[in-house]
Amino acid sequence: MKHIKALQQVYPPGEARALLRMVMEVRYGLSHTDLLLGKDRNLSPAQQVELDTIIARLLRREPVQYVLGIAEFCGHRFHVEPGVLIPRPETEQMVQRLVRRPGQKTGSVLDIGTGSGCIAISLALAGYRVTAFDVSPLALRIARGNAERLGAQVDFRLEDILHPTHSCDRFDIIASNPPYVCQSEAAQMEENVLAYEPDLALFVPDQDPLLFYRAIAEYAARHLAPGGELLLECNRAYCTEVAELLTRQGFADATVLHDQFGNQRFVTAHSMNCES
Repeated sequence: MKHIKALQQVYPPGEARALLRMVMEVRYGLSHTDLLLGKDRNLSPAQQVELDTIIARLLRREPVQYVLGIAEFCGHRFHVEPGVLIPRPETEQMVQRLVRRPGQKTGSVLDIGTGSGCIAISLALAGYRVTAFDVSPLALRIARGNAERLGAQVDFRLEDILHPTHSCDRFDIIASNPPYVCQSEAAQMEENVLAYEPDLALFVPDQDPLLFYRAIAEYAARHLAPGGELLLECNRAYCTEVAELLTRQGFADATVLHDQFGNQRFVTAHSMNCES
């Protein structure tokens, strides 16, 4: 098939085949078996033109999730576009940790930096009462659309955690996957991430890699309910520093957790506040 040959000019053979299978299944409803039977030849002229356009975008190394407008996360399909990060498998572990907590999933959760809404919506669908912050109006538009399509109730708010507005809200859980990639790490990142994913959601200054964690800790100190959990995804190079920061800020049991690849990736801690 001509499209496989074209993709193999840019991608390894296995990745090229996987990309084409994903495109054909998501956009045209054709399974791998359908492709083996040659049913892709039944695409209409308009669909053939669309497919050529999709292949051209993939050849420019645009992430397939943006090309198709869809990313899988925790068993749900989320709409994504370049204004939000593509959800990562590591982030699913944050949701799974909270979903597997003992007892009923009826507590209140704050998701800081919600992006596509993948964390907030997945937790809402699991039964939590969820509020979600983001500084980007575009991200909130995308997240609200995802919530509507998936039937999730989430209170989305335009909020800059570096300059939060005053409120008396209290949450049982505060979770966040904030920007944590240092500018100096950009040289080691994949070209398609740098070219297409939003810098606002990725990078922090080299001179202040804990910028967002410090702000989140300060906010959580005021808004996390007694005994509540703070769960953060982190740059693996700074997990220990984040845990130490939380301890200094008065949180208990600050613990570094590993992702499925064996890398330090998360920090969890609990509020020591007592009811007044």
